[in-house]
Amino acid sequence: MKYLHTMVRVKNIDNSLDFYCNKLGLKEVRRLDNEKGKYTLIFLAAENSDEKTGLLELTYNWDQEEYKGGRNFGHLAYSVKDIYETCQKLMDGGITINRPPRDGHMAFVRSPDGISIEILQEGESLSPQEPWKSMENSGSW
Repeated sequence: MKYLHTMVRVKNIDNSLDFYCNKLGLKEVRRLDNEKGKYTLIFLAAENSDEKTGLLELTYNWDQEEYKGGRNFGHLAYSVKDIYETCQKLMDGGITINRPPRDGHMAFVRSPDGISIEILQEGESLSPQEPWKSMENSGSW
């Protein structure tokens, strides 16, 4: 068995692609519009993914409904080369850092649809530094 993808439902394709691609740094690798089923699937990959496994599948249902996220979903997790640089880039893009990387290792943000995203430092944790080490949590993560 091998891991293929995680699917999350989204309310707005443009907002979701702006978050996942422009701000988080994923890239779109495949898209499928299904007229009969009235949905669009968009597959995204991280920089070091092989474009077939470890993907994030965004599902947009053309007949809108309200999705209520819950902690039972958990979160998506991505590792980054520099957690401080990544969090700063997200903040500069208007993204709230819900759980700042005070420890130089882990942070959490939320997508426009409320999906919790864990960001982990690749390898060893970075040394704690300001403004991160004294930054409070914001909202839930």
